[in-house]
Order: sequence, then structure tokens, then C-alpha cells
Amino acid sequence: MQFMLLFSRQGKLRLQKWYVPLSDKEKKKITRELVQTVLARKPKMCSFLEWRDLKVVYKRKVSSDQDLFGVNLTVVPYIHTYYFIMN
Repeated sequence: MQFMLLFSRQGKLRLQKWYVPLSDKEKKKITRELVQTVLARKPKMCSFLEWRDLKVVYKRKVSSDQDLFGVNLTVVPYIHTYYFIMN
């Protein structure tokens, strides 16, 4: 694994982790090209692709603020219980 990128459907980079040393210029170029390539693919296409000399694996993830909010509310009682026990 050489890098991991997390980006939105609008192409905004959310998270990046690089496991190989590259210049910032090269990282930006790779990110820009790869984001464009992945976003241009249709949802029903395979999640594996060959890009440059790399094999890229990606996952389309659908989420909404409502889903995240619901998950956070279910965790609140456990956090409260943990806090109570620790005090």
C-alpha cells in the first residue's frame, strides 16, 4: 500500500495518508488525477482499476448527516456510563 485517500463526491480531499516519500507537488498531482478518475467511473463498475503502474481499490460510501447523528445518539448512553464508572 502506497497511500490512502478519502474524498467526497465533489472531489474535496478529506483525509490522506502516504506510505511512500513523495514531494508535495507529486502528491497533489496524484491526488488530482486519481480523484478525477474514480469520480468519472459509473457506480456499477468494478471497484478495482489499474492506474499508472498501480492497482487501485476504492469503495463508494453513502452517508448522510442524519445517519451519523443517529449513530452518535446511540453511543451517548455508553459514554455516560463509562464516564460515571471512571469517576
